[in-house]
Amino acid sequence: MRYGVDICTLGEYAEPARVVEMAQAAEAAGWDAVFVWDHLAFAWGVPSADPWVLLAAVAQATTRVRLGPAVTPLPRRRPAVVAHAVATLDRLSGGRVVLGVGAGGVPAEFTAFREPAEPRVRAGMLDEALEVVTSLWRGEPVDFAGEHYAVDGVTLAPLPVQRPRVPIWVGGDSRAARRRAARWDGWIIGGDNEQGEMTRAPASLVEDLAHIRELRGSSPDVPFDVAMTGVSGGPEDGVFAPYEAAGVTWWLEHLSARRAPHERLLSRIAAGPPTPDGARTRRTG
Repeated sequence: MRYGVDICTLGEYAEPARVVEMAQAAEAAGWDAVFVWDHLAFAWGVPSADPWVLLAAVAQATTRVRLGPAVTPLPRRRPAVVAHAVATLDRLSGGRVVLGVGAGGVPAEFTAFREPAEPRVRAGMLDEALEVVTSLWRGEPVDFAGEHYAVDGVTLAPLPVQRPRVPIWVGGDSRAARRRAARWDGWIIGGDNEQGEMTRAPASLVEDLAHIRELRGSSPDVPFDVAMTGVSGGPEDGVFAPYEAAGVTWWLEHLSARRAPHERLLSRIAAGPPTPDGARTRRTG
């Protein structure tokens, strides 16, 4: 299992400098990734930061950690713009991006701007958007005609560093989300609540992951990540091992203003993730 931080970029963490501070601290302490939220929370009265600006800042302020949104709701974004932004970010970071995607879980962020909020519509938009994004990343002319999107002979340039594509993790806890995740490179789910309590038992993952493996069928040996947000007391906490045994490949330590004051979150970051030998040493690669 690898370890990252997932920063809830709402409220006080809508301030970019604070997110960069946390990202630099995470890299220095040996965490493997920095993920940020993607919400238009100002539509329901809460300050929120633009994830792409934050991720560009994190890319410039770090050298090693993987980075990305966890997750971006593709149905409220233009897929060509996302393909372009991710390609640019991947080049800026030297090939460190993971694209987390979902259908969008807050209807107000759609309805406030008179955009479609119906789950079935958003699901269809998500599937089409993924086809558009990944087709553009191939660097060949793209012609696409769907119910929601169309592309007429467009070739994206420059392309992402990572080939054949930037890894795509699909978020969501429904059977439909698991089916969608099985077609891509990973599944990302929440394991905790806003109060900083674990809500997902390791045993509950076993059946879900078996379902995903069955859906993947002929490609069981192709790498597939399972990322879960969670909370821990420190690198020696016993919470990690049962989830790793259940099949989680990425633990994303959930950091939010609701969990603890800023200084306590920085202390948790500085304590670092577990290391294979249990030593409290910083990672260098």
